[in-house]
Amino acid sequence: MEKLPPCPACNSPYTYEMDEKLVCPECGFEWVAESENEETAEEGLIVKDSNGAILQDGDAVVIIKDLPVKGAPKPIKAGTKVKSIRLVEGDHNIDCKIDGFGSMALKSEFVRKA
Repeated sequence: MEKLPPCPACNSPYTYEMDEKLVCPECGFEWVAESENEETAEEGLIVKDSNGAILQDGDAVVIIKDLPVKGAPKPIKAGTKVKSIRLVEGDHNIDCKIDGFGSMALKSEFVRKA
């Protein structure tokens, strides 16, 4: 059994693998494990906000327009700050948690870097 690194967010030793990511069961933090033999250059996924600034995992963003949410009685208001985003592949390329709404997937064209 291979030794997995502790969680970088809370230092929990109870991390486990899920697909290509490592997950912490205590705080819910997810990250990609880097191999010791790989020299990783910042290639791959590049996500830009509405102003063209490059976003990274963990950044804070501000929503720039009211966004209607299916099944919710009210939209997410412009100016709402979202902390600790996670970048993913696809059309909705930001995963995050918004206070009062829960987990959401957002398009980068509707946010700006805070």
